[in-house]
Amino acid sequence: MDCLFCKIAAGIIPSEAVYQDEQCYAFADVNPQSPVHFLVIPQEHIASTAHTSPAHAPLLGHLLVTAAQIAREKGLDKGYRIVINTGVDGGQTVDHLHVHVLGGRHHNWPPG
Repeated sequence: MDCLFCKIAAGIIPSEAVYQDEQCYAFADVNPQSPVHFLVIPQEHIASTAHTSPAHAPLLGHLLVTAAQIAREKGLDKGYRIVINTGVDGGQTVDHLHVHVLGGRHHNWPPG
């Protein structure tokens, strides 16, 4: 197991857990870009959205519903940003699908 996020989900590398179920694991980002910044990852190793198929639709939906649930629990009622980077040009730095949730401040558009 060489994947950083697989090791985090397995508890091999410590993290600040936010949520966990049989399909996903959510944890605080170690380099937060907003007052609230957490990641939601699938328990199953999937390199990126480019590596998904229609069979992954229920899992992808679960990741987004979980992100929204956690955002509500964290009081992000004024809004939040959900980001999924895919591939090098998309800014993905860890080859494990992950959903960033950023909140607690205003986010401009377009991003960086």
